[in-house]
Amino acid sequence: MALLEVCGAPLSSWTWDWDPRAHRASPNEAAHYAFGLREPRIAVPPGRQPSEFLQTHCEGSADGHRIELAHGTTTLAFTFQHGVIVATDSRASAGNYIATLLCNKVIEINPYLLGTMSGCAADCQYWERLLAKQCRLYYLRNKERISVSAASKLLANMLCEYRGMGLSVGSMVCGWDKKGPGLYYIDDNGVRLSGPLFSTGSGNTYAYGVLDSGHRPDLTVEEAYDLGRKAISYATHRDAYSGGVVNMYHMKEDGWIRVGRTDVSELLSQYDEAKK
Repeated sequence: MALLEVCGAPLSSWTWDWDPRAHRASPNEAAHYAFGLREPRIAVPPGRQPSEFLQTHCEGSADGHRIELAHGTTTLAFTFQHGVIVATDSRASAGNYIATLLCNKVIEINPYLLGTMSGCAADCQYWERLLAKQCRLYYLRNKERISVSAASKLLANMLCEYRGMGLSVGSMVCGWDKKGPGLYYIDDNGVRLSGPLFSTGSGNTYAYGVLDSGHRPDLTVEEAYDLGRKAISYATHRDAYSGGVVNMYHMKEDGWIRVGRTDVSELLSQYDEAKK
């Protein structure tokens, strides 16, 4: 009710005649997202459609009420001869407020799959954890690991079902399967792209500048680590919504390893000293 008053939504447009005590779940009703239904969906409370609400009350709406969905981060991933490097910053922001400096934006889907978060943390965590569930079910049914391509396609299909309904997801899924290392970009519109390197978030343009100048397929492991740290560090230096530490993972043939976390201030100081 308080949110409705702040947003200025007319109460007449909401349906409040639902009685939870009299409600009984039907066999076809979903408690969460499920593939077995005719139309995959998640359970939502009664009321206005999310897409209609966002069009009315988000930035640029005609009635003057605005909800600014501001997010900021920098994540990157790239392939090279020894696998896939995933690096992210760790600053979680809510508008102009810095919520935490130690947020791990890499989601460990399984020992051979990793996902990244940019956009809304809740959306990224929910859908990628649900992807982890579907990957586990695939393994139990087929007695083999799901491919990186198939896992990314599952995530893209799930997000595509909710296109235009307010999700905020820009994720990368990487892993190692029978075809070798794989890297895919997926967003909340259901877009799915394959490529050798990607960067997402508000600092991605700065990270791309470093990646484009230093990335090549024949990098050594140490060169790849240094490239990932340098791209994230310089992006946090220029982007106000990125910062904290560099979290880095390395996807190998026998699974991922966590390389470690390094403070961006220390890295920037080292780079400045090297220039002198």
